Amino acid sequence: MRRPSTGSLPAAADPDPIETLERENEALAARLTALTDEASRNDALLRKSQERELELLRAGTLPQLFERLLIGLKSSYQLDGVMVVLNDPQHEIRHLISGDDLAHGPQAGVMFVDALSTVAPQLAALERPWLGPYRRADHELLLPGQDHPASLALIPLRRHDELDGVLVFTSSDPHRFTRELASDFLAHLGLVAAICVENAVNRARLLRSGLTDFLTGFHNRRYLHARLREELARAQRARLPIVCLMIDVDHFKRINDQYGHLAGDVVLREVAQRIDAEMRISDTGARFGGDEFAMVLSQADIGDGERVARRVLNAVRQQPIQINTSTTPASETVTLSIGVAAANPGPGPHDYKALAERLIAEADAALYRAKSAGRNRFASSPNVVL
Repeated sequence: MRRPSTGSLPAAADPDPIETLERENEALAARLTALTDEASRNDALLRKSQERELELLRAGTLPQLFERLLIGLKSSYQLDGVMVVLNDPQHEIRHLISGDDLAHGPQAGVMFVDALSTVAPQLAALERPWLGPYRRADHELLLPGQDHPASLALIPLRRHDELDGVLVFTSSDPHRFTRELASDFLAHLGLVAAICVENAVNRARLLRSGLTDFLTGFHNRRYLHARLREELARAQRARLPIVCLMIDVDHFKRINDQYGHLAGDVVLREVAQRIDAEMRISDTGARFGGDEFAMVLSQADIGDGERVARRVLNAVRQQPIQINTSTTPASETVTLSIGVAAANPGPGPHDYKALAERLIAEADAALYRAKSAGRNRFASSPNVVL
C-alpha cells in the first residue's frame, strides 16, 4: 500500500566540498595579492621617504636645503605646493642667507616671520601634523598670493620643545589630506626637516664666523676674495660689468696715537656702519685689513662706482664721530680716500682668481692716487679689467 505524500520539498544536496575550497582559495589569493600590493606600495613609499630624507640631510647650505624641501618634496610626493614658514624673530636666518645667491633659488616658497602666530594663530599650539580642508580665515596668510588648495597638511618643525617653523603641503584633492589619515610619517618628516634646518643654520653661523671681521661685523678679506670670484663669473655670464671700491681711512694712525686703540676701534665700527648704509642688498662690503675697507658692486659700471664713492665720502665726513676717551668725550671728523675700478670679463675661459687680484690691484692703485692728491676724495682707474 502506497503512503500518502506529505508535500515536503526534497532535501538540498550538500555543497561540493571541492568547490567550497576553491572559492575560499580564490578569496585568500585575492586577499594575499591585495596585501602584497599594499606592502609593495608601502615599501616603495618607505624607500622614497628614506631617499628624500638622506637628500635633506646632505644639504650643505640653507638655499640648498630650501630647494630640496620645496622642489624635492613636491616632486617626490606629487604635491601641488610646498611652503616653508620659519620663525626668525631676530632676522638671523635672513641675515645668514643674505650672502648666498638665494635670489636665483626657490625663495618664493620660503616665508620668514617674526612670530608664527601672525600668519596663523593656531600654529602656536601645533604639536603634531594637522591635516584637513583649506579654510580661508585660518590659512590665507600662510599661502599669500596662491590659489586656494582643497586640502593641506601643516607639519611642525620642532626642536628642543621649540616650534621653529612649519612645513605646508597643499593639494587640489580634498581627500589627499584629511583628519582620518595617519600622520606618523609626516611627523617623522617634520622632525628630520627641523634637524636639517638647525644643522644648516649652525653651519652658516660657523661659516659666517670664519668669514666675518669680529670688530666691525663686516665680511673679512677671505670672504671678499671668494665673493669677488663669484661676481666675476656671474658678470661674464650676464655680460655686465662689476666695480670694486678700495676705501682707506685718512690719518687713522693719528687717531690711534691721540686717543688710543679703543677709540680707533670706535671709528672703524662707525665707518663700517656708514659704508653699509650706502650699499644695496646685492653689494658686498668687507674690512680688507687695518683701516682699509672694500666694496664690490654687482651689475655696475665705473659711473655707478663713482656715484657710490661720492655717497660714501659724504656719509662719513658730514657728521663727526663721537669718541669717549678716559678723560673727556671728543669727536673727530673722519675722511676717506677711495679708489674705483671696473671689470667686464669677456667670453671664453678665465682665471677668476687672477681677475679678482687684478681688479683689486687697479682699485688699490686708484686709491693711492686719491691719497697722493690730498685725500678726502676718490679716484678712478682708467683701465677696465677684461
